[in-house]
Amino acid sequence: MKEILYLEIPTPNTAAVCGWLQEEFQPGTGEKIITPDGFRLRVTAETTTAGMAISENLPRELSIFVWSVQRTTYLKVFRWADKPFPQEGQIIHRLIADIRSRFPLNYPEPPAIDLSQQSIFEALAPYYPLTVKYFQKMPNGEYDLKRAYWWEQRWREGVRNPQQPRQVVFSNSRGAGAQGSRGDKKVVSSSSLSSPTYDIIYIGGALGAIHAAVMAKLGYKVLLVERMPFGRMNREWNISRDELQSLVNLGLVTNSELETVIAREYKDGFNKFFDGNNPAKLRSPVLHTPTVLNIALDSDKWLQMCGQKMRAAGGEIWDETEFLRADIDQSQVLITVKHLPSQQEKQVSGRLLVDAMGTASPIAWQLNGGRAFDSVCPTVGAVIDKGFEAQVWDSQYGDVLYSHGDISRGRQLIWELFPGIEEELTIYLFHYHEVHPQNPGSLLEMYEDFFTILPEYRRCDVDKLVWKKPTFGYIPGHFSVGSSDRTVAFDRLIAIGDAASLQSPLVFTGFGSLVRNLERLTKLLDTALKHNLLSFRHLNRIRAYQSNVSVTWLFSKGMMVPTGKFLPPQRINSMLNTFFGLLADEPPEVADNFIKDRCDWLTFNRLAIKAAGKNPALLLWIWELAGPRDLVRWLGNYFNFSRHALVSAVLSGWFPRFLNQISPWLEPRNPSLWLQLLAINYAITAGKPRSPNQLVKVNKEDTIQKSEARILN
Repeated sequence: MKEILYLEIPTPNTAAVCGWLQEEFQPGTGEKIITPDGFRLRVTAETTTAGMAISENLPRELSIFVWSVQRTTYLKVFRWADKPFPQEGQIIHRLIADIRSRFPLNYPEPPAIDLSQQSIFEALAPYYPLTVKYFQKMPNGEYDLKRAYWWEQRWREGVRNPQQPRQVVFSNSRGAGAQGSRGDKKVVSSSSLSSPTYDIIYIGGALGAIHAAVMAKLGYKVLLVERMPFGRMNREWNISRDELQSLVNLGLVTNSELETVIAREYKDGFNKFFDGNNPAKLRSPVLHTPTVLNIALDSDKWLQMCGQKMRAAGGEIWDETEFLRADIDQSQVLITVKHLPSQQEKQVSGRLLVDAMGTASPIAWQLNGGRAFDSVCPTVGAVIDKGFEAQVWDSQYGDVLYSHGDISRGRQLIWELFPGIEEELTIYLFHYHEVHPQNPGSLLEMYEDFFTILPEYRRCDVDKLVWKKPTFGYIPGHFSVGSSDRTVAFDRLIAIGDAASLQSPLVFTGFGSLVRNLERLTKLLDTALKHNLLSFRHLNRIRAYQSNVSVTWLFSKGMMVPTGKFLPPQRINSMLNTFFGLLADEPPEVADNFIKDRCDWLTFNRLAIKAAGKNPALLLWIWELAGPRDLVRWLGNYFNFSRHALVSAVLSGWFPRFLNQISPWLEPRNPSLWLQLLAINYAITAGKPRSPNQLVKVNKEDTIQKSEARILN
């Protein structure tokens, strides 16, 4: 028996595919025998050629069958002999062509709805029945489903109109850059306003709250504007203990305070991709990453703590308030906002505006036009309070990256699972996605997948689960060729977090990147504010770019199925298993450094050469997925990475000490040059790999800190 065809058919209606195979498909030769899942094609007297010897080795039969997993249909064809079936090539070619014609790729869109006439549940039930059913069981489910619908509609609008984004930033000063333009009649001139009320105004209360609390503790007068009720998150946050140390180093929290917002610290995290259809050499063992994303934060409690610290330092929070526009002149930024419960508009001024609105940010779309983002991870999931049987999952462990099937309707679905307090589990489903106007990526379609296939991933009765809240969002990525090819700033305006496309190739979240670079962003922004260096030229230097991260975007590109294109269903799992198999064979610190954006030039090249040696087809697969244009772009990344590695090797031994020595003299005399040198210093030191000795030291310090926290509490 030999497998001769494996196809993914992009429809959840497996019965329709089976019926079509049995009733409509005409192979053109042989006798068709119906089976429960397809048909068998048997050799008949007419298919044997004159003089053909009748022997036990004569190819007598093909078996064609379908099955369903991941809300998708798959088909295989097996030959029950060691020689080709008569006209086998023509049969297979006809089967593929007819299936692609009858069941083409389809990218469903959410319906246009009028919530003045019906509830969100009534409007979406015909299209997403399971999503509506389980959101109805969640606290605040109606509000959260409205938000998911709103977020998807806003994301689609931005993707489909990238050249004409909605203008929300207006400039009244010369030299503000090409993105700015003189506003309409709403613009208020600086002469009619007093000095700015705030030093910094943050728009977005998730990642914005963390940074706002840090800056408020430094003495700046801060305002945080949040569209939702403050402290409510549609995502949970996981990170490692050594990465959280930056929050302590900056004085935002103490070790004992940090312990109070840690919901769970698990022993080990698993990384495993489905390899049932991979050849033996491309199957990989489980990659264990015990120090990756192993700390689950209570996000609501954490945000409330940040809010309390910000208020204690004199900051303010305006929640349930929507940003409308920003008018910028030489002395301040004036923002217009709307209080949603009252629908009243008001204006407030500040020295600096920080965009922390995430992927839906209209500011990010305006500043970057057609290249706001190159990729995105549509992500859905939920926090489940309880309901899994005791033997289903041990809460001392997490799933960092996991797949239980091959490409599904043009996406490689990947799961994450993180234990929380007591029986609580946070589960995500996501895929890496190339931004495309015809296929922006759907949260609601993903949610219907999530509720359907959750029992395939982790055995459960979905109706018995107790739902705490949904988790969803679009997590963006930008394929940077250099440190300045994405605009993250404007005069008196800067973006952070997902709005700035801070991302990693694997964990792919603005939270982790923001925390890892929090000291860098804070110190640079503090310097800019102290010396009033708030023009585009200065602020655009304040970014968390790392050349070792930008060079790995090709890795995430290899996990995306191009819109309108079919790949062998097992292709992406084969690529992932190739690379993760190599990491599993390496010392633990190699995987830890790679996933935490600390991969150095030598390690990257060594792993790339080993991957090509293990799976030579990998190079061809990448060529097919990326194409010549993106490969040329990536070569630019690689040369920049190599140049950066060389510069870092030359400077890192003495440059930081040199800056410390000249700081008292240079900063007051030439603050602009000082900011530039400080940015260079952070660029050459960011993303340095940790040695095994450093990891041991961190683990020992963790144990001491946890012991101290228990005593204090």
